[in-house]
Amino acid sequence: MNREIIMTADAPEALGPYSQAIKIDNFVFTAGQIGLDPSTQKMVEGGIKEQTEQVIKNLRTVLEKSGMTLGDAVKADVFLTELSNYAEMNEIYSLFFSQAEPARTTIVVKDLPKGALVEIALIAAH
Repeated sequence: MNREIIMTADAPEALGPYSQAIKIDNFVFTAGQIGLDPSTQKMVEGGIKEQTEQVIKNLRTVLEKSGMTLGDAVKADVFLTELSNYAEMNEIYSLFFSQAEPARTTIVVKDLPKGALVEIALIAAH
């Protein structure tokens, strides 16, 4: 088994003792990303749409560092703090995953780090 830690300064720093992603052979397992701007480490301005877009951009950056793309995503775990944000999150999510939609689980949670409205983690495979 070939295991590689994936870290890039082009995505937000980990908020705790974890890696942005781990690559094992032909799989990449990302940590959950929230809507932090990697240049400021602060939450992007706006609501669920802006945060969802930033989350997916952050995930795309981490995947690219590992040699993969969003099109390689096979599983997504989405965490929302409000079920009422589901439709708006889907609107933005579908812009990035319109061709190769990964299997997905969406869970409503009480809170997310830094007051985030959405967090997404991906598994990608070649």
